[in-house]
Amino acid sequence: MNQHIFRSLALLLLVLSGVGCQRQKSDVPTTTNPLFTTLLRGLLRETVPLVSVSQLKAEPAPVLLDTRAAPEYAVSHLPGARWVGYDDFSLASVRDLPKNTPIVVYCSIGVRSEKVGEQLQKAGFSRVRNLYGGLFEWVNEGNVTVAAHDSVTTRVHAFSRTWGIWLQRGQKVY
Repeated sequence: MNQHIFRSLALLLLVLSGVGCQRQKSDVPTTTNPLFTTLLRGLLRETVPLVSVSQLKAEPAPVLLDTRAAPEYAVSHLPGARWVGYDDFSLASVRDLPKNTPIVVYCSIGVRSEKVGEQLQKAGFSRVRNLYGGLFEWVNEGNVTVAAHDSVTTRVHAFSRTWGIWLQRGQKVY
């Protein structure tokens, strides 16, 4: 069996085995892939309110914060998003934002962005939400991503081959 598929299935089984032990999650969005939804329900703690791709598209533009690594952001990101990073995230990168600014954080699937969202909440930001399914779900639903100079691109940094299985559209870049 392909090593990447085996690792992905092992990860999914690990997450699924813990799903029944988790608290009941309310009003959780879904994704275009039921297995991806199951994975997310096992990984996300919902410490930051969730927003679905369709909800995000239907509202006035919040500040979009990309919490992935700089090389991931350089490949593509949501239009209008600003990079704040994850490992090197600092509250200094958002000091220009009023604490009541509507903010949506995102990463590849929503785990790293949830952690950055928690930091924002602790710092007093009151309107922080996490994009459910992250950039992967944004692309899976057929939405546009951009690269440098806001040029439209189909390239998406898939983080790794293991995580890349959840990206169903776009040209995967590793």
